[in-house]
Amino acid sequence: MQIDFFRHFVLAAVLTSVLSGCATPPPRDPENLCAIFEENRSWYKAAKATQEKWGVPVHVPMAMMYQESSFRHNARPPMQYWLGFIPVGRASSAYGYAQAKTLTWDDYVRENNRTWASRSNFADAHDFMGWFIYKSHQVNGVSKWDAYAQYLNYHEGWGGYRRGTYNQKPWLINVSRKVDSRARRYAAQYNQCKEDLDRSWLWRLFFG
Repeated sequence: MQIDFFRHFVLAAVLTSVLSGCATPPPRDPENLCAIFEENRSWYKAAKATQEKWGVPVHVPMAMMYQESSFRHNARPPMQYWLGFIPVGRASSAYGYAQAKTLTWDDYVRENNRTWASRSNFADAHDFMGWFIYKSHQVNGVSKWDAYAQYLNYHEGWGGYRRGTYNQKPWLINVSRKVDSRARRYAAQYNQCKEDLDRSWLWRLFFG
Protein backbone atom coordinates (compact mmCIF):
# COMPACT_ATOMS: atom_id res chain seq x y z
CA MET A 1 0.00 0.00 0.00
CA GLN A 2 2.73 2.46 1.00
CA ILE A 3 4.83 1.53 -2.04
CA ASP A 4 1.89 2.11 -4.39
CA PHE A 5 1.21 5.48 -2.79
CA PHE A 6 4.87 6.44 -3.16
CA ARG A 7 4.87 5.42 -6.83
CA HIS A 8 1.75 7.50 -7.51
CA PHE A 9 3.28 10.45 -5.69
CA VAL A 10 6.50 10.27 -7.72
CA LEU A 11 4.54 9.87 -10.96
CA ALA A 12 2.44 12.96 -10.16
CA ALA A 13 5.55 14.97 -9.34
CA VAL A 14 7.27 13.96 -12.59
CA LEU A 15 4.13 14.73 -14.62
CA THR A 16 3.82 18.16 -12.99
CA SER A 17 7.46 18.88 -13.76
CA VAL A 18 7.08 17.84 -17.39
CA LEU A 19 3.94 19.92 -17.86
CA SER A 20 5.58 22.94 -16.27
CA GLY A 21 8.55 22.57 -18.58
CA CYS A 22 6.20 22.54 -21.57
CA ALA A 23 4.20 25.57 -20.44
CA THR A 24 3.62 28.29 -23.02
CA PRO A 25 6.18 31.08 -22.60
CA PRO A 26 4.96 34.70 -22.30
CA PRO A 27 4.09 36.26 -25.68
CA ARG A 28 6.86 38.08 -27.51
CA ASP A 29 4.76 41.24 -27.94
CA PRO A 30 2.46 41.52 -24.91
CA GLU A 31 1.50 45.10 -25.77
CA ASN A 32 -0.36 43.98 -28.90
CA LEU A 33 -3.45 41.81 -28.43
CA CYS A 34 -3.50 40.76 -32.09
CA ALA A 35 0.12 39.60 -31.87
CA ILE A 36 -0.62 37.70 -28.66
CA PHE A 37 -3.46 35.74 -30.24
CA GLU A 38 -1.63 35.19 -33.52
CA GLU A 39 1.27 33.71 -31.57
CA ASN A 40 -0.96 31.60 -29.31
CA ARG A 41 -4.04 30.49 -31.23
CA SER A 42 -5.24 28.33 -28.33
CA TRP A 43 -5.35 31.46 -26.17
CA TYR A 44 -7.76 33.08 -28.57
CA LYS A 45 -9.95 29.98 -28.50
CA ALA A 46 -9.96 30.20 -24.68
CA ALA A 47 -10.74 33.94 -24.76
CA LYS A 48 -13.68 33.35 -27.11
CA ALA A 49 -14.96 30.56 -24.87
CA THR A 50 -14.84 32.91 -21.87
CA GLN A 51 -16.67 35.59 -23.83
CA GLU A 52 -19.43 33.20 -24.84
CA LYS A 53 -19.75 31.66 -21.37
CA TRP A 54 -19.61 34.78 -19.17
CA GLY A 55 -20.47 37.61 -21.57
CA VAL A 56 -17.09 39.22 -20.91
CA PRO A 57 -15.37 41.26 -23.64
CA VAL A 58 -12.12 39.70 -24.83
CA HIS A 59 -9.90 42.68 -24.02
CA VAL A 60 -10.80 43.22 -20.34
CA PRO A 61 -9.56 39.95 -18.78
CA MET A 62 -6.51 40.04 -21.04
CA ALA A 63 -5.57 43.51 -19.79
CA MET A 64 -6.09 42.40 -16.20
CA MET A 65 -4.05 39.24 -16.74
CA TYR A 66 -1.17 41.22 -18.21
CA GLN A 67 -1.11 43.35 -15.06
CA GLU A 68 -1.32 40.35 -12.75
CA SER A 69 1.27 38.02 -14.25
CA SER A 70 2.69 39.43 -17.52
CA PHE A 71 1.23 36.18 -18.93
CA ARG A 72 3.57 33.96 -16.89
CA HIS A 73 1.99 30.63 -15.96
CA ASN A 74 3.80 30.34 -12.62
CA ALA A 75 3.71 33.96 -11.45
CA ARG A 76 3.42 34.57 -7.71
CA PRO A 77 4.14 37.37 -5.23
CA PRO A 78 7.82 37.82 -4.32
CA MET A 79 9.22 36.09 -1.27
CA GLN A 80 9.35 38.24 1.85
CA TYR A 81 12.44 38.25 4.09
CA TRP A 82 13.03 38.99 7.77
CA LEU A 83 16.20 40.96 8.50
CA GLY A 84 16.74 41.07 4.76
CA PHE A 85 17.80 37.44 4.30
CA ILE A 86 15.56 35.01 6.24
CA PRO A 87 12.61 33.88 4.06
CA VAL A 88 9.27 34.12 5.88
CA GLY A 89 6.82 33.39 3.08
CA ARG A 90 4.97 35.27 0.37
CA ALA A 91 2.57 38.18 0.73
CA SER A 92 -0.40 36.07 -0.41
CA SER A 93 -1.39 32.73 -1.94
CA ALA A 94 -1.88 34.32 -5.39
CA TYR A 95 -0.56 32.14 -8.18
CA GLY A 96 -0.64 31.54 -11.91
CA TYR A 97 -1.71 33.49 -14.98
CA ALA A 98 -4.52 35.23 -13.10
CA GLN A 99 -2.70 35.52 -9.74
CA ALA A 100 -5.79 33.91 -8.22
CA LYS A 101 -5.73 33.57 -4.45
CA THR A 102 -6.36 30.08 -3.12
CA LEU A 103 -9.64 30.83 -1.31
CA THR A 104 -11.15 32.66 -4.30
CA TRP A 105 -9.94 29.95 -6.66
CA ASP A 106 -11.55 27.32 -4.43
CA ASP A 107 -14.85 29.22 -4.60
CA TYR A 108 -14.62 29.25 -8.39
CA VAL A 109 -13.83 25.53 -8.55
CA ARG A 110 -16.70 24.68 -6.21
CA GLU A 111 -19.30 26.88 -7.94
CA ASN A 112 -18.40 25.62 -11.41
CA ASN A 113 -17.56 22.00 -10.58
CA ARG A 114 -14.08 22.37 -12.07
CA THR A 115 -12.07 20.10 -9.79
CA TRP A 116 -9.27 19.58 -12.28
CA ALA A 117 -8.84 23.26 -13.21
CA SER A 118 -5.34 24.66 -12.74
CA ARG A 119 -4.17 28.19 -12.08
CA SER A 120 -1.14 27.56 -14.32
CA ASN A 121 -3.36 26.62 -17.28
CA PHE A 122 -4.22 29.61 -19.47
CA ALA A 123 -7.75 28.49 -20.42
CA ASP A 124 -8.64 27.72 -16.80
CA ALA A 125 -7.17 30.99 -15.52
CA HIS A 126 -8.96 32.97 -18.22
CA ASP A 127 -12.27 31.28 -17.40
CA PHE A 128 -11.68 32.13 -13.73
CA MET A 129 -11.23 35.79 -14.63
CA GLY A 130 -14.40 35.70 -16.73
CA TRP A 131 -16.25 34.24 -13.75
CA PHE A 132 -14.89 36.92 -11.43
CA ILE A 133 -15.80 39.75 -13.82
CA TYR A 134 -19.28 38.27 -14.20
CA LYS A 135 -19.65 38.06 -10.41
CA SER A 136 -18.44 41.65 -9.96
CA HIS A 137 -21.20 42.69 -12.32
CA GLN A 138 -23.77 40.64 -10.40
CA VAL A 139 -22.62 41.60 -6.89
CA ASN A 140 -21.57 45.23 -7.32
CA GLY A 141 -23.24 46.24 -10.56
CA VAL A 142 -19.94 46.94 -12.29
CA SER A 143 -20.06 46.83 -16.08
CA LYS A 144 -18.15 43.92 -17.61
CA TRP A 145 -16.62 46.48 -19.97
CA ASP A 146 -15.33 48.74 -17.18
CA ALA A 147 -11.73 47.55 -16.81
CA TYR A 148 -10.95 50.23 -14.22
CA ALA A 149 -13.67 49.25 -11.74
CA GLN A 150 -13.34 45.56 -12.55
CA TYR A 151 -9.68 45.62 -11.58
CA LEU A 152 -10.49 47.38 -8.31
CA ASN A 153 -12.96 44.57 -7.56
CA TYR A 154 -10.37 41.99 -8.53
CA HIS A 155 -7.74 43.46 -6.23
CA GLU A 156 -9.88 44.47 -3.23
CA GLY A 157 -12.60 41.82 -3.40
CA TRP A 158 -16.31 42.52 -3.68
CA GLY A 159 -16.68 43.62 -0.07
CA GLY A 160 -13.59 45.82 -0.18
CA TYR A 161 -14.82 47.50 -3.34
CA ARG A 162 -18.19 48.28 -1.72
CA ARG A 163 -16.42 49.77 1.29
CA GLY A 164 -14.18 51.86 -0.96
CA THR A 165 -10.94 50.51 0.50
CA TYR A 166 -9.16 51.48 -2.71
CA ASN A 167 -9.65 55.15 -1.86
CA GLN A 168 -6.88 54.75 0.72
CA LYS A 169 -4.54 53.28 -1.90
CA PRO A 170 -3.51 55.90 -4.48
CA TRP A 171 -1.05 53.43 -6.01
CA LEU A 172 -3.88 50.97 -6.69
CA ILE A 173 -5.99 53.64 -8.37
CA ASN A 174 -3.02 54.42 -10.61
CA VAL A 175 -2.57 50.73 -11.46
CA SER A 176 -6.29 50.41 -12.23
CA ARG A 177 -6.05 53.38 -14.59
CA LYS A 178 -3.11 51.64 -16.25
CA VAL A 179 -5.19 48.47 -16.69
CA ASP A 180 -8.04 50.51 -18.13
CA SER A 181 -5.70 52.26 -20.58
CA ARG A 182 -4.27 48.92 -21.73
CA ALA A 183 -7.77 47.46 -22.10
CA ARG A 184 -8.72 50.34 -24.37
CA ARG A 185 -5.61 49.79 -26.51
CA TYR A 186 -6.31 46.06 -26.63
CA ALA A 187 -9.91 46.75 -27.70
CA ALA A 188 -8.77 49.01 -30.55
CA GLN A 189 -6.22 46.45 -31.69
CA TYR A 190 -8.73 43.63 -31.48
CA ASN A 191 -11.19 45.52 -33.66
CA GLN A 192 -8.53 45.56 -36.37
CA CYS A 193 -7.80 41.81 -36.33
CA LYS A 194 -10.99 40.19 -35.01
CA GLU A 195 -12.25 39.21 -38.46
CA ASP A 196 -9.00 37.50 -39.40
CA LEU A 197 -8.68 35.80 -36.02
CA ASP A 198 -12.25 34.50 -36.18
CA ARG A 199 -11.74 33.20 -39.69
CA SER A 200 -8.56 31.42 -38.67
CA TRP A 201 -10.15 30.10 -35.48
CA LEU A 202 -13.18 28.70 -37.25
CA TRP A 203 -11.00 27.22 -40.01
CA ARG A 204 -8.93 25.40 -37.39
CA LEU A 205 -12.06 24.29 -35.55
CA PHE A 206 -13.54 22.54 -38.59
CA PHE A 207 -10.50 21.73 -40.70
CA GLY A 208 -7.49 21.88 -38.41
